[in-house]
Amino acid sequence: MKYILIAVVFCLCCFVGYVFSIKYMKRKKFFSALIALADKLSLEINFSRERLKVLIQNFDETNKKHLLGIDERFIDYLDKKCELTNEAIFKKTDILKNDEKEFILLFLKTLGRSDVENQTKEIQSFVTRFNEIKTVCDQEQKKYGSLSLKLGVVAGLFWVVIMI
Repeated sequence: MKYILIAVVFCLCCFVGYVFSIKYMKRKKFFSALIALADKLSLEINFSRERLKVLIQNFDETNKKHLLGIDERFIDYLDKKCELTNEAIFKKTDILKNDEKEFILLFLKTLGRSDVENQTKEIQSFVTRFNEIKTVCDQEQKKYGSLSLKLGVVAGLFWVVIMI
């Protein structure tokens, strides 16, 4: 019975470390998906000249799930079902910082507001900034994500030693 309890405590500590590291992985995947969306918009606006709503709806499903529903809420805004505010767009996103939310909101507000040439330039400047943020996210994930996992394992081993 004692060994079962020790195994459960160790697994629980490792799980807590894993849960803390998930935030950094989600941030990294979010910004990768956002960059992919912006690149697709830039490319499609130039060549297909399709409507913005259709372009976002046809975005790749594997990247779409990493956007945390921001694309769906933006489509709701385009359909005039909600407003374009921080509260409406970022309902379920707790992994973003406030300045990142405001920058992404600015990106969404600029979509479809100018001619094709200027829109492409604006999207490319946003992509440059998103790449900078993604680089920071990569560094944070390497630094703090692995640290969280390691601390979970160390805490689990600490409790195993204490319980033995």
